[in-house]
Order: sequence, then structure tokens, then C-alpha cells
Amino acid sequence: MIRNIFKSTAIASLGALLLLGGCTSNFEDINTDPDALEIGSPTNQLGYVLRYTASQYGAIDATESWAGYMVKIQYMDNYSYLPTDNTYGNKFACSYRCNVQLDDVLKQTEANADEFKNIRWAVRIWKEFLWLWCTDQFGAIPYTEANKIEEGTVKGKYDSQEVIYTAILKNLKTIADEMAAETGSDKIGEGDFLFNDDVDKWRKFCNSLRLRAAMRIVNVAPELARSTVEEIGSNLSTYPVLDSSNDNAYFNWQGSSPYFEPWYDNFRTRDDHGMSNIFVAHLTSTKDPRISTIMKPAESDNEYRGYENGALAAPSNLKIISRMGEFYRENPSGFTPFLKSCENYFIMAEASLRGWNVSLSAQEAYETAVKISMDDNNVAAADAEAYLAGAGKWDNTLDRVYMEEWVALFKNNLEAWSLYRRTGYPKAIQTSGEYPGKFSIYGTSHTDVPFRMPYPDNEYLYNADNLNAVASGLVDYVWGEKMWWDTRTGVK
Repeated sequence: MIRNIFKSTAIASLGALLLLGGCTSNFEDINTDPDALEIGSPTNQLGYVLRYTASQYGAIDATESWAGYMVKIQYMDNYSYLPTDNTYGNKFACSYRCNVQLDDVLKQTEANADEFKNIRWAVRIWKEFLWLWCTDQFGAIPYTEANKIEEGTVKGKYDSQEVIYTAILKNLKTIADEMAAETGSDKIGEGDFLFNDDVDKWRKFCNSLRLRAAMRIVNVAPELARSTVEEIGSNLSTYPVLDSSNDNAYFNWQGSSPYFEPWYDNFRTRDDHGMSNIFVAHLTSTKDPRISTIMKPAESDNEYRGYENGALAAPSNLKIISRMGEFYRENPSGFTPFLKSCENYFIMAEASLRGWNVSLSAQEAYETAVKISMDDNNVAAADAEAYLAGAGKWDNTLDRVYMEEWVALFKNNLEAWSLYRRTGYPKAIQTSGEYPGKFSIYGTSHTDVPFRMPYPDNEYLYNADNLNAVASGLVDYVWGEKMWWDTRTGVK
């Protein structure tokens, strides 16, 4: 009976199509939903891209372990070192899918570009954010030939990070100069979930991204890094940056299903992660006032206690391990941080220590960065000053800058992992933990957390020739050839 119903329905549908075909020769007339928009609203498309990026950028993906913040305490497996394809594959796809949407916005508004200056700037800036995010995870990626199907390129070649970084910095400078020279009158609209239609903050975000990208390549392209940082840091009126907790580039979640902040969404049903022992040890040894916001004391005895990164067995008692703090994990409408304002000042502190021309001394920039981070974590100004007079006192070293930057980047796991890969700080990431050499699948090959995300399975399936041209240096998916800007030695 069911089979006959399907058969009858199919015949009836075919007959209806034939009748319709006799009424019109234009297939599009019968294949167009009259209730659907022919084109998307630019602000809606931007909003979709920001939300989609946040869902992947803020996802639990193993970088929280690679950054030295969080560890697995239940269901112990290789997850701390090899994430599953539905995490890194989704991140890779997100960069390209979102860029397609943003390219569509630019195409839609091209004929009337003067009437859409602000939203076009926001879209162009976010495109560069996506490319930077993608290459910092995977290394070489399709870039110059990416998303060129309409031009006839289905399988894009992989470009080196040197090519990609140079282009990103060039594009961001072009946008920054445009925004410095003129203003737009259009509204970005309700889809601006990042800065709530504040064009000045998009301008600051553009220059902040430039600082991030420039300092990342300081060890491989020092002149480009220096000229970029000096141009911004010595002329903050022309090239302003995000400069307070109120400026932070945070995506604030709606707080209802399915739009929960990712760690809260995990918290509702899971309890697989605790704090890393090296993170707890650092914060407790320095009596850092941010600790009570960042994490909770252990339930068993109200003491802060972490667990070993990459441990092969779970703790005998889960209640002895600290968990992420309520501020970061238990708010359904919490935030995913894309870029914290304090990051800009840590970069300028490093630049000043390197002898570069920026408007602040290293100490001034460092103390500004720490104060912003304290404010990010709801620490009173008096307690921040006490910390800077004590354990956090300026000592004129890069060590101090890097360690404070690591603490401040909490929850922005990719950036903390990138800081470690560039600088080797905190050193305890490499010197503690049961590293993958103890996993039989790898023998004793590796002595450090992964250098990269694995390339997604779909790239091996559908773009293998181009991928294999750049993947010869990979070892065990996530080791071997490091990022272009990672010049560390003695890690494998």
C-alpha cells in the first residue's frame, strides 16, 4: 500500500509538471519560490557570517589544551592532541563558506559602493580575519584560487603563508587608509553583532588585526612586521586600535537554543574538562586576582588544583580538579572573544622592547595591557595596581610580556596557542604533560603539542593533487613542518 501511494504521488507530480511546462517556456518561472528573497540582505548576510564564525572560533576543539589552559578529565583519549574531523573540518569549511557569503555582499553592493561604504569595509575586514584564522590553523591553504568556481577553478592551489600574510597585511592597510581618509554614511545594520553598527570600532578592529598579523611574522619577515607596527603604534590618531574592555571584539550570544555560548552549551550536559595544572600553578604562585573569575576552586576542598595536560588516565576523584569559572562557562549569553584590546598593548610593549618606534614605552604599554585584562575579568582597579606593584611588576623582559599575554588571552585559545608556537611561552607547555610519544600510535616521535590542525578529509578526497603538493612535510597529521612564522627549534 505504501509503495502504491508513493508511485501514485510520483505520477501525479510528473503530470502536474508536464501541465505547467505547457503553460510556460520559462523554467525559472516555475522553479522560483515567490516567498523567497532573490538576493540576501547585506546586513543579514554579515550577521550570519559573524554568528557562524563565532560558533566555530569558540568551539571546543583541543586548542584549549594546546594553549595550556584546559585538560581532559573524563573520556581520556587522543582528543587533547588529535581533534576530530567534525571540529577542524568545520573550521576549514567555515572560512570558505563565509567568504562566499561576503563576496556576494560585495558583488551586490558594487554598483552603488559609495552608498554602502561602511558595510563594505566591515565585510572586507572580516574576510581578512577569516583568512588569517584559517592559515594560522592549517598553514598553507587555497587562497589566490579559492572560491573561483565561477571563473572555472574548482580545485584551488595551496598558497604559502608568506604569500597569504603579505596579502592580508596589504589588504588591511588599504582598508585602514580608506577609513582614515573618508567616512561612510550608511548603516551597517542589525547584522553587526560584533560592534553594534559602530564604524569607529570596525576601524580600530582593522588596525588591531594588522598588529596581530604583523607581530606574528616578526621572526620571518622582520621588516614588514616592524614597519606595520611602527606605522600604527606611532600614529594612533590615524590608525586607532581597540583600547579598552568596552572595545573588545566579542561576539555575545543570544542565550537561547540553539544560540548558546559554546562552553555553556557544553556545560549543560558535559563535564569533561578541568583546568590545566600549569595554568593553575602560574596563577596561584603569582596570586593573580584574575584566578577567581577564570576558574573555580575544587569542589572537594575549595583549593585551586589542575590536572596534567594529555594525561592517559582520568583523576581518581573528579571533585579535586578546578573547573572553568562561571563568568566564562555558565552564561548562556556569554561571549566568544575574537580579539581582546589588551592584545594590542602587549604587542606594543614587545615592539618597544625590540627598539621599535611606538608611542608608548614598554612599561606603559605593558601596564595598560594588564589593567585592561584585569578589567576584562572584573578585577577592581586597586587590586590590579597591587598586582602590578607585586608579582606582575614590570621587569623590562619579554618573558614578562609573554606570560602576562598568555594569561590575558584566556578563552581565545587559538591566539594563546599561536603565541606559544611563535615564542615558546609558556615554556611549561612543552615540559609538562604526558606527551604523544607515550601514545603507542606515535611511538616516541613527538615532544610537543601539535604544530597545526590536520587538513580535512574532504581536501584529501577532492583536492588531493593540490594538497599533496604542500603536505610532504607533515608528520602524523599535526606535526612535522611548522607554521612559516614558527621558528622554534628542538620541538618535534
